[in-house]
Amino acid sequence: MSYLDDLFGLAGKTAIVSGGAGVIGTMMSGALLQAGANVAIWSRTQESVDAAVKKLTTSAALADRIEGRRVDTGSEAEVEAALKKTIERFAAPDILINAVGGNFTKGPLVETDIEHFKQILHLNLVAGLMVPTKIVAAHWIENKIRGAIINLTSMTSYNPLSGVWAYDAAKAGVLNLTMASANEFAPHGIRVNAVAPGFFLGKQNRALLIDKKTGELTARGKAIIAHTPFQRFGEVEELVGATLFLASNRAAGFVTGISIPVDGGYLAHNI
Repeated sequence: MSYLDDLFGLAGKTAIVSGGAGVIGTMMSGALLQAGANVAIWSRTQESVDAAVKKLTTSAALADRIEGRRVDTGSEAEVEAALKKTIERFAAPDILINAVGGNFTKGPLVETDIEHFKQILHLNLVAGLMVPTKIVAAHWIENKIRGAIINLTSMTSYNPLSGVWAYDAAKAGVLNLTMASANEFAPHGIRVNAVAPGFFLGKQNRALLIDKKTGELTARGKAIIAHTPFQRFGEVEELVGATLFLASNRAAGFVTGISIPVDGGYLAHNI
């Protein structure tokens, strides 16, 4: 085994990637798989699960180490059932990635649809963090497993973006709960950290950043690029390093309660 394999390799480990069929979730799932882990992808629709598994299954050997499961991570009963199935297929998980989240509204605060506001909070905080963390961490504590959790924070965890009120609140909450749960779980040897992606083009934000008709940047897209010292959007593969670092107990065994921005300098921007 090479030095780097020893430091970052995940052979024999099992990871659950909740929201593992999204653009970022699929990348994280693939990174863990290539590092040697067994990977259980959880997503809200069977179609997205099947697509992610198909994309990542490039050999028979990999097929033996990956499974997909349709799970509503806002439901404690469904998460408990999915955890049981994952343990039966592989083993008790060592890694949990909470990648469920997103936003679907933008506008003035006084025009906010409160039901939509609640749905986005539920998606990002309840389904995207609280329920999977509660169920998996309880299993770890009961069985004395020193697990690792990776949440997905955001640029909005640090500085709000205009018009996305629920998403701002939810992602600020993810950062807060990452730190709080890191404190609570530390006596059990469980690490809780986060990756904070800058601006990466995905299904949910592409229309906000790229004009569909012209292919040019929208006003918001131009503002983001102007605020990013690297002067570009991120490539999803650029999240791999932070993911593997935080997942590895060898590499990050004394690291907990942090959020790593992978943002092209967005948070460091000055004038």
